[in-house]
Amino acid sequence: MKIIELLIEHNNYSLNRPFSYVYNGEKTVERGYRVLVNFNHQELVGYVIKVSDTNKSKKELEVELGFNIDEIVDVIDSSPLLNEDLMTLAEEVSDYYLASKISVLQTMLPPSLSPRKSSLKAPKIAYDQFIIIKDYDESDLTFTQIELLRLIQKDQPVLKREIKQVSVLNKLLEYGRVDIIKKEKRRLQIPNYEKVEIPSLTSDQKKVVDEFNNSHDQIYLLEGVTGSGKSEVYLHLSKQILEKGKSVLMLVPEISLTPMMMRNFISRFGESVAILHSELTPAEKYDEYRKIASGKCKIVVGARSAIFAPLSNIGLIILDEEHVESYKQDVPPFYHAREIAIIRSKMHNCKVLLGSATPSLESRARAGKGVYHLLTLTKRINEKELPKTTIVNMTDYHNIDRESYIFSLKLKEAIQKTLDKYNQIILLINKRGFSTSVYCRSCGHIFKCPTCNIPLTYHKSDRMLKCHHCNYCEVDHEICPECGSKYLMRVGYGTERIEEEVHKLFPEARTLRLDSDSAKIRTKIPQIIEAFRNKEADILIGTQMIAKGHDFPDVTLVGVVNADIGLSLPSYRSSERVFELITQAVGRSGRSDKKGEAIIQTYSPTHYAITMAARQDYELFYRKEMEIRKLQFYPPYSFIASVTVASKNEELTIDTVYRIIDILADELKEEAVILGPTTPYVPYENNKHIRSIMVKYRRSEIVKPALEKLLKSSLNKSGISLTVNIDPYNL
Repeated sequence: MKIIELLIEHNNYSLNRPFSYVYNGEKTVERGYRVLVNFNHQELVGYVIKVSDTNKSKKELEVELGFNIDEIVDVIDSSPLLNEDLMTLAEEVSDYYLASKISVLQTMLPPSLSPRKSSLKAPKIAYDQFIIIKDYDESDLTFTQIELLRLIQKDQPVLKREIKQVSVLNKLLEYGRVDIIKKEKRRLQIPNYEKVEIPSLTSDQKKVVDEFNNSHDQIYLLEGVTGSGKSEVYLHLSKQILEKGKSVLMLVPEISLTPMMMRNFISRFGESVAILHSELTPAEKYDEYRKIASGKCKIVVGARSAIFAPLSNIGLIILDEEHVESYKQDVPPFYHAREIAIIRSKMHNCKVLLGSATPSLESRARAGKGVYHLLTLTKRINEKELPKTTIVNMTDYHNIDRESYIFSLKLKEAIQKTLDKYNQIILLINKRGFSTSVYCRSCGHIFKCPTCNIPLTYHKSDRMLKCHHCNYCEVDHEICPECGSKYLMRVGYGTERIEEEVHKLFPEARTLRLDSDSAKIRTKIPQIIEAFRNKEADILIGTQMIAKGHDFPDVTLVGVVNADIGLSLPSYRSSERVFELITQAVGRSGRSDKKGEAIIQTYSPTHYAITMAARQDYELFYRKEMEIRKLQFYPPYSFIASVTVASKNEELTIDTVYRIIDILADELKEEAVILGPTTPYVPYENNKHIRSIMVKYRRSEIVKPALEKLLKSSLNKSGISLTVNIDPYNL
């Protein structure tokens, strides 16, 4: 008999410990298998973390342990789902982020292999059936049977579904003349990009590659201005790693950037590339995951979750646009792909390359201290100039066009000139939808999300009011539900409104829009990007999805329609976010031999984040922002953790959050600064009232045990939900 120690699929931190079961069946069961068990009167999936043999009977064990021990219901898998490296990684991630181990495992594995009951109904292996010759013998066959037999002989193997003469085929199968073989099918259709001629490295790129190769440091930060050729450095280094027989993990921060990086790598390395990101179907994820685990792919290109790809013998991990916040997961477990990359690099003894034109302050500070090795590309490819950038003060009425309060005279004129030259334009507005809120002019009623209590955004394309936080939606109203008035006002503007304004002012212009609305059909992102690249449109309008990573050679004008979005958010990162977004957006202009221009419209023309982004002066911004962070004791001068309390009872939420503040203040004393409680921007979610606390500290070894103790305490009980987010981005 075997004693099985396993983790239960529920990811509540109070259950973050092994539970013991016994197994007396005939199936093999090992560490890394999933099993079915009865737990608290439910049939759940458990993930096996330890197996040991015993000569004792079940009854003897129960006497020894002092409690009843159940037998597992069934063994699900026939081989371990994760190797020892990934099992160790799961434990380290759990320890660092104070996340339950099962939640980490559920994040690491695709839906079909996840330790959840729902995985049993998820897609499994798909096969194509092929017909081959088993015994070529024409005797005793009809003419039609001989005809089909000869056709199969000539073209075998033949896909079964392509044979129209089903009855004739069935006879050949019955007579044993042909046979069926199965081949696993890859459900993700990856374009067959043509092989490209490998360009020679510039002197600056070659210097970076040589410095990277000749150094024994482990973590590198490649700071390169927009258009300096960072992608070619990634490709060149990847080729070197593959030639050594090792594998490469290439991460991009957002799904919108995956098609471009996929094209770069597939056109260079062909079928050895696998793709992993959240927009794949469960079936596609399953196929890609198994292909990677089998060793058939040596390069994985993907977004955040691809950091857990089951690659073996990793030689290089690359994070492009390392500053982007989407590398940080905003639901439990709250991991950051950069930190996981560093953990994996130590396990595989490989190098990590972080690339960005605007590195995060944390990474740049580490490079300044020598923790990371700093590499720089200070010039664009072939010495191309950075775009000429103009800041337009939208508070000055002389700059406003009479025909449009959205576009300034300067931007309107520049758009027309660019269209006249048959060049392309990118217009950035980091808000989707048509109007940002709707209210009643008579009684002041604001249409809000019933779940999150934040204003709903009006979308004209489908005449819906939508919540951009929880995706709640309702049909647009003609009258106020509070007073019956018909005088409803729509205020603010987003991508839809910009697109309508462009059509009004420039009716001849062809437009495309790329935001999370237009990309809800998962094939839309690559279609829109390719269409714009192929000059099927003159103007691309979008949110931050279009601001970074893309290379459109015919774009000579970038317009930032409202640069102030984000500056007013109550976050210590707000200036950094705005600086990064504007810098990256401006960098999309003038990337080929055509001179580029950028126009930034703002109501805060003297704000340092905007003026320094216009000059593309990262170093000056870095010094300015670091001074502010030091004064306020924010990262990188401290670590931060947030503690969130949620309950259906608002009074209980408030009472609990104050009790937690008292507990932490007493336990941590001078070791931490505790701020709060605060009511977050979304104060009410999933029928629960939310309050949060911020903890700023320097010594993780003291603060984290106190936070873990809190998670295990009676405060985290039925009716109260506690979550701890280590290194949070949204506060």
